[in-house]
Amino acid sequence: MAKGKGKNSRGWSAANTISAIAGAALAKQVLTALWRASTGKRPPANPAHPDVAMREAVAWAVLSGTAIGVARMLASRGAADYYRRSYGHLPRGMERDDA
Repeated sequence: MAKGKGKNSRGWSAANTISAIAGAALAKQVLTALWRASTGKRPPANPAHPDVAMREAVAWAVLSGTAIGVARMLASRGAADYYRRSYGHLPRGMERDDA
């Protein structure tokens, strides 16, 4: 292993994880605020609970899943771009699928 490769790999893993968690947390906060503004109530804490209306449960699951997934992807892309600017190459595992 080249000198410093392991350190860069661990640093990338930590940066990617932290950015993904932060992105997901921010997305949830924004989505919760939008939900409250549009419905006038809090989003369901547990959409699987039988007392939550099916329409509300499905809407929250779809919206939150999509928003959090997109936020995590954007955060990971940002972290990968920062890594590339810092080290001159993308971190291991970030190869293009179509290459």
